[in-house]
Amino acid sequence: MKILFTGASSFTGYHFVKELFSAGQQVTATFRQVADQYSDVRKLRVGGLSGSCKPMHGLCFGSDQFINLLREGKFEILCHHAADVTNYKSPDFNAVEALAANTKNLAQTLAVFKEYGGKKIILTGSVFENDEGAGSEGLGAFSPYGLSKDLTYQMFRHYGETAGIGLGKFVIPNPFGPYEEPRFTAYLVKNWYAGKTPSVETPAYVRDNIHVGLLAKAYAKFVADAPSTGLSKMSPSGYVESQGAFALRFAREMKHRLNLPCDVELKVQTKFTEPRMRVNTEPADAIISTFDEKSAWDSMGEYYRKIHVK
Repeated sequence: MKILFTGASSFTGYHFVKELFSAGQQVTATFRQVADQYSDVRKLRVGGLSGSCKPMHGLCFGSDQFINLLREGKFEILCHHAADVTNYKSPDFNAVEALAANTKNLAQTLAVFKEYGGKKIILTGSVFENDEGAGSEGLGAFSPYGLSKDLTYQMFRHYGETAGIGLGKFVIPNPFGPYEEPRFTAYLVKNWYAGKTPSVETPAYVRDNIHVGLLAKAYAKFVADAPSTGLSKMSPSGYVESQGAFALRFAREMKHRLNLPCDVELKVQTKFTEPRMRVNTEPADAIISTFDEKSAWDSMGEYYRKIHVK
């Protein structure tokens, strides 16, 4: 199938495009910036996609150039993975501006997509949106960013139904793996290589951490299987456990792969500014039976060895 994919420079986007290509799909990927403007791990991801897709740089969703690409490419599937994530953790994140960027010229974009052969849209969602997943303290949006994702979905749902195009929503929990931004697992590894014992300040939160490779396989399956009419959704789940338990799991798996002690200090959590639990609801190993968990951990260890061992 001919797929137009937005957001390929992101952590999950990189792995999704790789997996779509491995599954035999023909992928054209759009990038907001030209290749030379990317830096750090995002630059590595963009470069690593060579051969897995046809890159189109300097295109934003809904722009005139983007709409012209829809006319010329005659794509069957539009995978809209890109989203405004600037300062996404901040309480000052502007959900309205993010919505405008995520859905720019949406009615015209979907009309042209349908006119030139478009069959279905795959929109990426987040477990931290309104009314997604399972958890405590209700299921409100975690943050203004989560709110922007839910509003984006509602816009796509409305205009997708108006255009008569099937809409699939793929809900992401907490992915981890090679080429991610330097967040939780990178923090742990960085301290281990520095000879320090990292501390986990929020070990009591129950979250849903998933190997990005498993998530990507579930995504590729969903893209292929989602119907061309109506609404569909997939919410794959990985390791549902406390962040303390996940940190210990990660330490056990990395200890012999990095040949380091990989000790972890779990603090006593007293502040709970986020819901204690928010997780997805469909075990990914029931969706994908061919995933090699050991190889995924091996790849993670190899990735961090390359970064830290000179």
